[in-house]
Amino acid sequence: MGRRLVAFAEARHWQPFHTPKNLVAALSVEASELVEIFQWSTPEESARVMEDPGQAHRVRDEVADVLAYLLQFCAAVGVDPLTALAAKIERNEQRFPAPVPGRSDGTGRPAPVDDPERTPPH
Repeated sequence: MGRRLVAFAEARHWQPFHTPKNLVAALSVEASELVEIFQWSTPEESARVMEDPGQAHRVRDEVADVLAYLLQFCAAVGVDPLTALAAKIERNEQRFPAPVPGRSDGTGRPAPVDDPERTPPH
């Protein structure tokens, strides 16, 4: 899919504009357009957004735009997005172990990991 996007841009001579800076800026704009769909929704309304055909169409379009710019950005900087994602998941599995059922302290939470900077994953 990434190659198809690169070929699409090349056929239109857009390469001079597809710098990492421009692509990441466009990615941010498209992500903001996705956020806009949910901006004033209650949590319940946001959970039902795909039930409205018009809203569902907007969500799919914005997801496609975000993904397209992310893939083009990855191509521009030489990042394999699936490899990067797998590595990030692996690091997060180490940093945030799954709860242990029946742990002796009754919390069901894993024992603390020696990482003073433990924060929720991004």
